[in-house]
Amino acid sequence: MSLDRAEPNYFGAGPALLPTSVLQQAAKDLINYNGLGLGAGEISHRSSDATKIINDTKQHLTELLSIPDTHEVFFLQGGGTTGFSSIATNLTAAFVKKTGKAGKAGYIIDGTWSKKSYEEAVRLGVETYTVIDAKKEDGKFGSIPDVEKWNIPSDLSETSYVYFCDNETVNGVEFTEFPFEKFPGVEIVADMSSNFLSKEIDVSKYGVIMAGAQKNVGLAGLSIYIIKKSLLEQASDDELKALNLPLSPIAFHYPTVVKNNSAYNTIPIFTLHIIDLVLKHLLELGGLVAQEKLNKEKASKLYNILDQYPTVYNLPVDKKYRSNMNVVFTIKDGSLDSEFLKAATEKTLSGLKGHRSVGGMRASLYNAVSLNSVNLLVDFIKEFGEAHK
Repeated sequence: MSLDRAEPNYFGAGPALLPTSVLQQAAKDLINYNGLGLGAGEISHRSSDATKIINDTKQHLTELLSIPDTHEVFFLQGGGTTGFSSIATNLTAAFVKKTGKAGKAGYIIDGTWSKKSYEEAVRLGVETYTVIDAKKEDGKFGSIPDVEKWNIPSDLSETSYVYFCDNETVNGVEFTEFPFEKFPGVEIVADMSSNFLSKEIDVSKYGVIMAGAQKNVGLAGLSIYIIKKSLLEQASDDELKALNLPLSPIAFHYPTVVKNNSAYNTIPIFTLHIIDLVLKHLLELGGLVAQEKLNKEKASKLYNILDQYPTVYNLPVDKKYRSNMNVVFTIKDGSLDSEFLKAATEKTLSGLKGHRSVGGMRASLYNAVSLNSVNLLVDFIKEFGEAHK
């Protein structure tokens, strides 16, 4: 069986496209990793070879993001849902350790995933408040209300952390910049699952950055965490129970995971190896400076052509907050949806159907989506727009 393939023009939101060269190397390593006679998925997660994969992945992330010594990198099974569930309990435990109080977690709700994150924190019994709910403010998800409208307490000493989703995959909303200065002394927690490593960021400003791997850097099954080391100092189980606060399951207890170098339980080493192959691929291409430039070019081309046919396509997101990763749009004549998708498939353009909760179309322009694929999609959107204007 050949390991070659025609380059896919795939715009699915996740699991997402991976570089073909990465998959080709991974396929070989699945059979025989580093000449061991065993595949990368067969070796012990505590072997020296597996430990090297863990450490190499951490090092390559550190290089790409210029992660300072104040922060630690680790990995957990699961994806974004594991992430926002574990964040609620771990960040609360860190706040109790620091202050002796339970505190309140602030949530910025700008789309589907931040809403789910907030609801999970409430379900777990973590006291919360809403900093802003874009849907309640604007009647829909499609923008980020001005910071002047946010519910920011004058006294932030009781705020355990503030959580936001940097890029809302379903709704196509992305922060252009976060107003860190409005939350002095508060740990800022970001879900970057769908735009992780798509742009440069200043890691030092964040308490925690979490990202499910399946969108931009790997296969489903692992999530990536960058955490301020001081947040690994957490209250004991007895202290948390005394305050009627939920405990983190041991497999998702950040101090335990970090102490065991992400191998407290059986981490999927092959999945992590693929992440590392993606990281090395990004470094070879010039790092995040080059990747961000390319991503902006791809998004700009697609938005520009959609904007040229206002009678055919509707773009529901405020221009200021349009995502560079997930371009959402609808066809004004909804009866044309099936025709659009069928015609796109005939031109080998796939993965364009919108999320089931909102409908319409969505083109996800993750790092591995080539400029050539975007150009083909632009040509098709123009052709379809001309035929139906």
